[in-house]
Amino acid sequence: MAIELPRVNLDEPRYDQSTYLNRAKHFLIVTNPLNAFATEEQLDRAARIVRDYRAGKPVPDVSSVDELWSAKYLYDSAFHPDTGEKMLLVGRMSAQVPMNMTITGCMMTFYKSTPAVIFWQWFNQSFNAVVNYTNRSGASPISQEQLLTSYCMATGGALVTALSLNRLVRNAPPLVGRLVPLAAVAAANCINIPLMRIQEIKNGVTLLDKDGNELGQSVRAAKEGISAVTFSRILMAMPGMVFTPVLMNTLEKRGFLRRFPWANAPIQTLFCGLCLTFATPLCCALFSQKASINVSSLEEDLREKLRKERPELDVVYYNKGL
Repeated sequence: MAIELPRVNLDEPRYDQSTYLNRAKHFLIVTNPLNAFATEEQLDRAARIVRDYRAGKPVPDVSSVDELWSAKYLYDSAFHPDTGEKMLLVGRMSAQVPMNMTITGCMMTFYKSTPAVIFWQWFNQSFNAVVNYTNRSGASPISQEQLLTSYCMATGGALVTALSLNRLVRNAPPLVGRLVPLAAVAAANCINIPLMRIQEIKNGVTLLDKDGNELGQSVRAAKEGISAVTFSRILMAMPGMVFTPVLMNTLEKRGFLRRFPWANAPIQTLFCGLCLTFATPLCCALFSQKASINVSSLEEDLREKLRKERPELDVVYYNKGL
């Protein structure tokens, strides 16, 4: 006999997102790299459970709310939230840590060689393009032209930054040279993210009241959200790309890398992975995805409109994105 589960809202995160601790807990589960190793059978089972539960059908193989949420998080890790289609493996949130640790480790290992710098910066931006395409909005899909423009400009920005700084720091201490990839990644993020979300900068994001009612479009809110996402993405890269050079510089001074030169790339890659495992969810959690903005901070025409139509509102909300 099937156990009747209590009704929970699977369209909202399990944990209250008003506190940093709960947001961190939510993103630790969402970005769990172990989800990347789930089998097709496990993913299809999770999808069936979520879809049946939402439709009010019985889910006989789930005996508790905890099991239901486990299925929901596994479903979210692999299926597009708008279209319901299974996403490319390398574009899923669960693949971010293993993919980024490999790419970042290689960028920092081969930072002295110009061909290697060009290859790994290109590879990194190609990966970012796949992630952006995989996680595109179902309601406002990224056009191929927009994706290509963002890809070319981000790759160009990263390459110009990396190659120019490598020239400038040629005679600087080794630690300074090891930090060049971080500057290149930061420059690429500052180009890539705004370009990928250019429609929001042009047309604004949808503002909502606390009950989810639409109130209008705000360009100012869009710019705040994009700035927050860019900041968190750069911060996400910093622990691995700052602490790893410090570690490798220390090992180099102590002669460890001269005795074991083969250990250079594995140590950097694994240490980056350790940093990213925690930096990814903790930096995603810095800002609530359902962001808020004071009515007084909105554009003048929108502010006046809301004061006439909804004078009780002091704060409105919008989806910041990730």
